[in-house]
Amino acid sequence: MMRSLFALAFVLIATVAQAVQPDEILDDPALEARAREISQGLRCLVCQNENIDDSNASLARDLRLLVRERLLEGDSNEETVDYIVDRYGEYVLLKPTTGGWNWLLWAAGPLLFVFALLTGAVYIRGRSRAAAPAEAGLSEDEKARLEQILRD
Repeated sequence: MMRSLFALAFVLIATVAQAVQPDEILDDPALEARAREISQGLRCLVCQNENIDDSNASLARDLRLLVRERLLEGDSNEETVDYIVDRYGEYVLLKPTTGGWNWLLWAAGPLLFVFALLTGAVYIRGRSRAAAPAEAGLSEDEKARLEQILRD
């Protein structure tokens, strides 16, 4: 019983462990902390919804090593991220910027929602207007015939 609980605990811990290998870790704890901070914002291009610290893909390992290499060369965090974005494109960022044409992507959801609400309101209003004139547009003969039918 204890062995199975231990095995379960080990599996749960192992699945949450980061993919950073011991040979990637920098000797300087401050630089390693900066590398981890930068890596949390970079997307694994293979896994696509994981940051490079959590991915076991070889490309993620290459990106982790590149981040550490740039930090060792003296780049700031922003310069390191800019270098990687220049090399791989803005898709590598987990949180894309809102500058340039990206504002259109950020605004598309709310704009389409407002457009759908307006389209629905116009459609419903048009249907209610179309139904009203049909009742009001009866001629006198039709009204008399309708009253006769309702009496019978």
